[in-house]
Amino acid sequence: MKKKILMRGNEAVGEAAILAGCRAYFGYPITPQNEIPEYMSMRLPEVGGTFLQAESEIAAISMVLGASAAGARAMTSSSSPGMALKQEGISYLSGCQLPCVIVNMMRGGPGLGNIAGAQSDYYQATRGGGNGDYNTIVLAPENVQELADYTIKAFELSDKYRVVAIVLGDGYLGQMSEPIILPDPVASIPEKSWALTGTKGNAPKTIASLRLAPDTYLEQHNIVLQKVYSEIRKNEVCFDSFMMEDADYLIVAYGTCARICRQAVKLLRSSGIKAALFRPITLWPFPSEQIAGVAKKVKKILTVEMSMGQMVDDVRLSVGCNTPVDFLGRAGGMIPEIDKIVERVKSYE
Repeated sequence: MKKKILMRGNEAVGEAAILAGCRAYFGYPITPQNEIPEYMSMRLPEVGGTFLQAESEIAAISMVLGASAAGARAMTSSSSPGMALKQEGISYLSGCQLPCVIVNMMRGGPGLGNIAGAQSDYYQATRGGGNGDYNTIVLAPENVQELADYTIKAFELSDKYRVVAIVLGDGYLGQMSEPIILPDPVASIPEKSWALTGTKGNAPKTIASLRLAPDTYLEQHNIVLQKVYSEIRKNEVCFDSFMMEDADYLIVAYGTCARICRQAVKLLRSSGIKAALFRPITLWPFPSEQIAGVAKKVKKILTVEMSMGQMVDDVRLSVGCNTPVDFLGRAGGMIPEIDKIVERVKSYE
């Protein structure tokens, strides 16, 4: 039986990436995720991989594109302002149908903001900050164990669908230490027949996002991409729930906020109020149908975020006019207080 070990969130991400077969990491330092590149700079040479601190976030994502095109499991990580700089490269990766994993430990914003944890990059991650019609898979862990587990899952999904997969954490998750069981190393990595590995004995291959003919080429390519995204929506939605069976009120939260709301639900239950938690794990694809189904059974929904309100839009779109949706949020690195969440739900009685 494997023993638990104490690991910081950022370091758990790095070790999980190694276990997933990542052998190419390119990044640029920014707090609060600096332990990831620091860890990768130590571990990758030990397993025969490549670590490179790029001259900028734009350079780092471009290097990821090159490594991915050659068939490597490639990765980068950053925090909110750095992710903003990577958006052009993410669009290029998506247009080229190249897989990679990107970890974002969100911090307070907008602009440079501060180094405290936040959840104000939800729009950026789920809507895409680059140009064009594309989507990225977005996984939202709530603890250090899940940071490790979903980093490996991100590599698997990224290769399966040839898309960018984002692990969306925050500064609190990245910096906290918890006991975890490291996942097993992946047994094998899928063959990538499309990769640029030279032309010895094979016909030349090209990978590009430039498709100048709109009627015969680019529109058809977009149709192909949408078919892929439809498959992801159909097969990869993931969520968690807590005390849902007889709930009158539903709290929706992800990541660090979900940890807080879980305790709020326990306190509400102890006072006789039937509250429950719905936690989206895939922020894209968003579990819209699942929330809509639950919404029919409750009186009201409260969405809690470390932002001024972003995921709440997806909750409202999912529910429509069937159930009222309220919002409680803190911004700039502030965390919603458990007593305020309890007080808000009690006000619905």
